[in-house]
Amino acid sequence: MSADATASAEGTGPLVYRFGGGTADGRGDMKDLLGGKGAGLAEMTSLGLPVPPGLTITTAVCRHYFQSGQSWPAGLEDELTQALRFVEAETGKVLGDPDNPLLVSVRSGAAVSMPGMMDTVLHLGLNDTTVEGLARRSGNPRFAWDSYRRFVAMFGDVVLGIHYTRFARVMDKLRGEREEQDLSVDELKALVAALKQVIVDAFGTFPEDPEEQLRLAINAVFRSFNTPRARYYRKSNGLADDMGTAVNVQAMVFGNMGEGSATGVCFTRDPKSGARRFFGEWLPNAQGEDVVAGTHTPLPLVADQDGADPGLQPLSAAMPTVFGELDRIQRTLESHFKDMQDIEFTIEDGRLWLLQTRTGKRTPAAAVQIAVDMVNEGLISKETALARIEPTTLEMVLRPVLDPDAPRKVIAKGLNASPGAASGRVVFHSDQAQDLTERGERVILVRNETSPEDIQGMTVSTGILTSRGGQTSHAAVVARGMGKPCVVGCTDIVVDYARGLFYAGDTVVRRLDWITIDGATGEVMEGEVPTLAPPTDSGAMAELLRWADEVAELKVRANADNGPDAERARALGATGIGLCRTEHMFFQPDALRAMRQMLVATDQRSRQRALAQVLPVQRAAFEEILTAMDGLPVTIRLLDPPLHEFLPERAEDIAAVADDLGVRTEVLAERLRQLHEANPMLGHRGVRVGVTAPEIYRTQVRAIFEAACDCLRKGIEPVIEVMVPLIATAAELKVVRASIDEVAEQVLGEQHQDLDYTVGTMIELPRAALMAKQIAREADFFSFGTNDLTQMTFGFSRDDIGSFLPQYLQQGILPDSPLTRFDSEGVGQLVKIGTDRGRHANARLKVGVCGEHGGDPHGVGFFHRVGLDYVSCSPFRVPVARLAAAHASLGLC
Repeated sequence: MSADATASAEGTGPLVYRFGGGTADGRGDMKDLLGGKGAGLAEMTSLGLPVPPGLTITTAVCRHYFQSGQSWPAGLEDELTQALRFVEAETGKVLGDPDNPLLVSVRSGAAVSMPGMMDTVLHLGLNDTTVEGLARRSGNPRFAWDSYRRFVAMFGDVVLGIHYTRFARVMDKLRGEREEQDLSVDELKALVAALKQVIVDAFGTFPEDPEEQLRLAINAVFRSFNTPRARYYRKSNGLADDMGTAVNVQAMVFGNMGEGSATGVCFTRDPKSGARRFFGEWLPNAQGEDVVAGTHTPLPLVADQDGADPGLQPLSAAMPTVFGELDRIQRTLESHFKDMQDIEFTIEDGRLWLLQTRTGKRTPAAAVQIAVDMVNEGLISKETALARIEPTTLEMVLRPVLDPDAPRKVIAKGLNASPGAASGRVVFHSDQAQDLTERGERVILVRNETSPEDIQGMTVSTGILTSRGGQTSHAAVVARGMGKPCVVGCTDIVVDYARGLFYAGDTVVRRLDWITIDGATGEVMEGEVPTLAPPTDSGAMAELLRWADEVAELKVRANADNGPDAERARALGATGIGLCRTEHMFFQPDALRAMRQMLVATDQRSRQRALAQVLPVQRAAFEEILTAMDGLPVTIRLLDPPLHEFLPERAEDIAAVADDLGVRTEVLAERLRQLHEANPMLGHRGVRVGVTAPEIYRTQVRAIFEAACDCLRKGIEPVIEVMVPLIATAAELKVVRASIDEVAEQVLGEQHQDLDYTVGTMIELPRAALMAKQIAREADFFSFGTNDLTQMTFGFSRDDIGSFLPQYLQQGILPDSPLTRFDSEGVGQLVKIGTDRGRHANARLKVGVCGEHGGDPHGVGFFHRVGLDYVSCSPFRVPVARLAAAHASLGLC
């Protein structure tokens, strides 16, 4: 909060700031106190631009209003009266004067823009007497009564809380099929009377006194700060609930006074693409609410405006003189504020007035383009450009997005697990997905949840929807790695596999029906909604990320399990692979069959023979990844999941697999029973498999180093880091490392190759973090698996957290899901302890993070402060992490 805001909040500064006539009490850097709108109005006034005079009631008053039970602080009434006298003097009009009435707008304006979330009242000051004075003064009775009907409906809705549909029904009844502009003066008078009767019926009386109207409207704007929609917007955008809103009371100027009047909104650059061209829309003989409400079709600002109908008259042709002035002003404002501006303007009888300037909302792609262009134009520094881009928005630059103008019917909403939008025919099983894809169809795979055996269906699908699971569930993690849109934990739907359909409320969606999912919002829509392709020219992003890399200290790697993902990660700027999950390779058809043969084998020879079939599959996969990452480190995690995941669960699948393996069904069922665990996450998995079934890890290590030797012969430089998962004791790592070193040296000797490599461990158990000093003596590196470390620390299961997390978030028990936003307060202590203790025992210990938190900007900031060497995340989050690392170095996160 600024010093001015603090002073006002403590009662030592003014509660009301004036602007008008080329002078202003406030400044553009006082957003905390004056709100964004008020600060912009003050700054434009001081620049000598045409701004209607007015006053701003500070955000401190709003905070007092709620803290005191909705009362005004002492002194506000007097300051408001004095400021109103100033506005009256500037305009030559008086509030409530029957002959020359001052009309004002009452608008909200928080420190951070919350478009459409809070309320506005226009034409305040009109009553049965002042409307006649306005008609005489303007010489336009129709304009006066049109303004009055607008005011009555808006005041009744916004201030008195009478639902707008009651006014809409009255208007629809009186106007019939005609537009408002087709009504005569007498018809408008009858409409006003009917609208006022709605208020009298609901409220008892219509407030005729303009000063009472003003007090009620100010309170209504304050209250709108705390409406459910405003609170939801702040929560969704990470904004504080206690910042309050300012209230701007400003002399009205009218865009609906006739042919020489108009209203519009413009941007100093194209908000969709970021191109450096004037962009906007306008309406003749209308008011601003007509543009923003979407009730009228606006006209383009310039003739060649992107997406504009060439048959519509642009402002540049209709009012060239006014347009020329507006064009000069928009250049002035952008140069002054050094950012793209969103400007609201009104033209009253040929005279241009500015009602607002603020930092313009833009698409993620436009944000990147504008930031880079402004650096190259000398307007801002590279550091400023980096600070202006939220890291998470870079994901959206790379993904298809829904066409914002396309109609849509939302039928359900889940968790936005992986950004991007996709449409396709509904399928429920991987074989259906494969079959339809081979026939050229796009499909959305719908499941209750996914498992590793769904990998094939996930690979060919354009998007994934699950009714269960969280944002680090299998579906979410794999989809992000693939760059596929994904919605998980969609409890609004009920999946019925047997009947081949799912229910979404009253809607029934059957197999092969079309749906669309938006992984950015979690929305599920009926039918096919058009998407906009991501930009193919990544020049601006590439330049921005080069600047980020120059600043960042933390390196960024990617999680990748195959060659294409590794290539994608490298293209997106990854400095290596921080996690290669080898279990995904076991689910290739040949390897899966061999693993199953190994699991049902009754003697050592049969087990080895089965693993020998796994060897070439893994060797080929490793060679593909090492080739893609030539010269960059690749951290390969040995098998992590429990062995039962390689066997089927359903009776019909058990019978089919038994037949394929040539064993009796009861033999396979018995083996499955033997491998069954009550809590497999805490059971026989990770290093425990390496200790009890060392031949599995030895086969994997042989595949790794045989692949490395093949690469060396081809002139490719493999940089191998072998990672052992789920370590709890130093003794476990010591035993397994000895086996790794033995096989590695054996293969290198056989192949007559020389290769340096490292062996480390994944720290994902609290005990491992606490015992890091002992474990580090056996390790070359640590990689914190923050997904499991978070689950183990909280005692949460990522697959079951959805049953209680919404209530925890709603009640404020947790601020965010710890599986998506890193818990620096709790889990962070274990990361710091593990890092400090590990490096105390091994000064050369390399430390990184390979959980999904490696792509969480909040987590990246913490990992930077702790002093980690790198983070690793899904390929499509690499740009996010690169920019977040730069933000961390600049002290922004």
